[in-house]
Order: sequence, then C-alpha cells, then structure tokens
Amino acid sequence: MVRPVTHALFAAVLLAPAARADTLLVDAGGEPDATPAYVEDVVAGGKHWRFETNCGPVHVWQPPGYWAPTAGIVVYVHGFWTHVDEAWVEHRLAEQFLASKQNALFIVPEAPAGLHERPLWPELGELIQEVRKQTRVKRPWGHVVVIGHSGAYRTMTNWLDYRELDHMILLDALYGREEEFARWLYARRRSNRLIVLAADTIKVAEPFARKQQRAMMLDLMPEFYEDFHESEKNAKLLYIRSQFEHMDLVTNGKVIPVLLRLTGLGRVKYR
Repeated sequence: MVRPVTHALFAAVLLAPAARADTLLVDAGGEPDATPAYVEDVVAGGKHWRFETNCGPVHVWQPPGYWAPTAGIVVYVHGFWTHVDEAWVEHRLAEQFLASKQNALFIVPEAPAGLHERPLWPELGELIQEVRKQTRVKRPWGHVVVIGHSGAYRTMTNWLDYRELDHMILLDALYGREEEFARWLYARRRSNRLIVLAADTIKVAEPFARKQQRAMMLDLMPEFYEDFHESEKNAKLLYIRSQFEHMDLVTNGKVIPVLLRLTGLGRVKYR
C-alpha cells in the first residue's frame, strides 16, 4: 500500500553554503597544533580510530558490544561545505551511530566539500581495505550500507558497482545521477534497497520515486523505528518527505539512527 504525499508545495533545491568554522588543536601556549596523523581512543563508549591517508582523514568507530561474526559495514559520507573532522565532531556522528544500536563497523571518510572537488575515494573496496590495514580489524562480512548527505551522491554513485553493497540511504542527496541509482536498484541484486529522504531536494526526488516500481512513499519522517509499517521497513524503495530542514537531517539525531534500523544489519546488545 502506498501512503499519499499530502503536502501541496514543493521546496526549492537550495544548497547554499552554511557558515563553518575551522577547528584546531591548541597547545598550552595557545599556538595551533596539527591534528595527529593517527589516533586510537574511546568515543561514545566505542573504539575510535582517526588516521590520515592520501585521500584525506578517515574516522572509524566500533560500537560497544560489537560482534564480529555477524557485523556489517556502514559508510557515512558527509555533504558539501564541511570536512570529515568537522562533521565527526559537530554532527556527533559517534553518538548517532551508538543510538542506532547497529552491529557494524562505521567508516567516515573525507569527501568533497564543494561541487568542483573530485570524489576522493573512487573505489569503495579500496577504502575498506585501507581501514583494515590501519585498524587491524578484520573485515566484517555482513550487510554493507552507505549513507550520505547532500553532495555525497557524487561519491556514492562511484560505489554502485561494489558487489557487496546492499543498501543506500540518501539524506537530501538525490538531485543528480538519478538514472544511475535506479539502475543499481533494479538491475543489480534483488536484495538491493534504497531509502530517499528529501527536504530541499523534493523537486527532483519525489518525481523520481513516483516513477519507480515497488516504491513506498511517506509524507513525514517517523519518530521511531516502530512507527514504520512492515511493508515500509522492507520496501525496495522507501521515499520520505522530511519535516526536518536540510542540515537538521544530520545534526538533530532523529534521522540517522532511525533509518539505520531499516537496513539488514543486526543489533548490538550493550552492557
């Protein structure tokens, strides 16, 4: 059953730069200090790594209660007008991953901060291999999920040929290369699934969803996982018109944890 979208007006595709402030580590004397090339610590109760690569910094987070035999992989790609270190801290990504309760190794690489920058990781397999090399954590073989915000779609389309990719989540990120996402969704494995959440991108994302087979459509983002019907939880394509604004999607903690529950990943049991 398809739920109708009831709003009459569409939002314009507005992707204006948001103000950003660079953050620097400061030593006791007040002088800027470079971020260490490799960090291994605990964040939000889970094990955290940050390391430098030729393609920019990468953050990796392993939740408490992580169970390797059934774990999957979640790759989060930030949008334009920010960098990975800023997104990691300012968007409280570790805390949002923790709230999702998903048994996965979470990977957050650097990505383009503007329209004219090229994707830094053209191959998803290379990113996963680099994480294995740097962290010494064995590659988990559960579901592979990629979630991206805004301009992240430019990176995500490069990864559509990755054989193990199961699920993609576009957070106000469908405003280009729609045909490539459609081909991946229907021409690849039957298990492939796509979630599209639209705020500023409704003019592009909603017509796309209406044209696709087996699409479920919601007129707002449910508050809890339990609020989704079973047909929506298992939809090939789930389109959601968001009541939250573009940046709120990745900062308010009400979207990322809930949508990650809709994937094929298992849950962790925290002590």
